[in-house]
Amino acid sequence: MKKKILIIAPHADDETIGCGGTILKHKFNKEEIHYVLVTKLKNHINKINLKANKNETQLKAMEKIYKFDSINHLDFPATRLDTIEDSAMIYKLNECIKKIKPNIIYMPFPGDIHSDHRKVFNIPCSCTKIFRHPYITDILLYETLSETNFSIDPTKLSFKPNLYHDITKYLKKKILICNIFKKEFKEHPFPRSIEALTSLATLRGSEARLKYAEAFMIVKKIIS
Repeated sequence: MKKKILIIAPHADDETIGCGGTILKHKFNKEEIHYVLVTKLKNHINKINLKANKNETQLKAMEKIYKFDSINHLDFPATRLDTIEDSAMIYKLNECIKKIKPNIIYMPFPGDIHSDHRKVFNIPCSCTKIFRHPYITDILLYETLSETNFSIDPTKLSFKPNLYHDITKYLKKKILICNIFKKEFKEHPFPRSIEALTSLATLRGSEARLKYAEAFMIVKKIIS
């Protein structure tokens, strides 16, 4: 039986940076892939319609490559999720989960430096209780370059992967999708560069005796 996969992204591009190769792999295996984008494309700082239209074009290009089975925009304000009541976000996300009934959920790591990422970890935790959603068997956390690795608080949880996906066949296409979001990537040694992305895939691959890999932390896995 094919799995239903739910990808939860704080911002457009986080899903590609964190688990783009894995999404492509799931799609190749003909599994259902559903996408939830939590924040609006148009940032509260961005008041230029032309730029907003460009962002929307980039998002549509990304979605067309992945061929998601459903796309769900929650439309909360980017960089301001900490000002939004949890109940409003829980309601919207819970409605998506009830509609999709996913088996596997990918979401951001709670130790990320970006407050939006931390909030987007906390909200699904309230929406994935097993007695309400018995179809959810796996919850996995992805790492986001320049967010996960930039958290320097020694008292906080660090990203320690215990699951690896071989993305050797999919890295080139992942990079192609990343190039859609040109404003998010700059030349090395900028922390979010194609070189850094490839290096991370190489590092994670070396930890699992693979050429290139994406790494995840398992927070829940039910085997029946």
